[in-house]
Amino acid sequence: MNIGLVLSGGGIRGVAHIGAIKALEEHGIFPTHISGTSAGAIVGALYAGGVGWAEILHFFKTIPLFRTQKYARSKPGFLDTEKYYDNFKEFFPKDDFSVLKKPLYVTGTDIIKGTLKIFHKGQLIRPVLASASFPGMFTPTKIGDAYYIDGGVLNNFPIEPLKNKCDKIIGVYVNPLKKIRMEDLKHSYTVVERAYKLKSASESMLKFAEFDMIISPEGLSAFGTFDMNSIDAIFELGYRAAKKNLEENDVALQFTVE
Repeated sequence: MNIGLVLSGGGIRGVAHIGAIKALEEHGIFPTHISGTSAGAIVGALYAGGVGWAEILHFFKTIPLFRTQKYARSKPGFLDTEKYYDNFKEFFPKDDFSVLKKPLYVTGTDIIKGTLKIFHKGQLIRPVLASASFPGMFTPTKIGDAYYIDGGVLNNFPIEPLKNKCDKIIGVYVNPLKKIRMEDLKHSYTVVERAYKLKSASESMLKFAEFDMIISPEGLSAFGTFDMNSIDAIFELGYRAAKKNLEENDVALQFTVE
């Protein structure tokens, strides 16, 4: 049975993906195809490359995200995406999709053309970096003649590449819409930001019915996009949500018996 795993974007909340993977494996479910965007692209690439969940978690805990040597110089962004290349090169000495143990699809947004690109062959690291390049925080990544940013801008829950390739598809959604009050919308830019989040969340949640199983951990909205101090708590939420889903609904049997 071909089992697909779709990992949404969500910043550091993407660590919940790792907890979900741990729970799936404990229940004998080992996805064969991976699709991800943003943080989901990073987790997906490492997992597709054969890296275990514990090592992926360690990677997120130790990557020097906000070190001064990562700051951008004369580029549109706070952090220079290109400067994270070597952090991934340690895992992928041969920078190519062909080295992966599972088929992987990651999304990127062409910032000039305004189109979505699905990467699944050729060079691996820069597409993953591009997919996770949160707009405004990270600089666009040049691939070929185009510049790409976060794939979540146009598709934050990319089930599409796996629809005709998998018998069952599991989705892990880690970008919940936070509840707010009118008093929280104090400036024009906060209204624009809220509108963007509403659109993204709506488009993603409309896809829930297309999955055979959805894992959407409660409580993630309490954590900020770059809350590096809450990695263990976020991981635990992902693990518990997936474990509860599997145990309460006897879902595991559907994915392990043809």
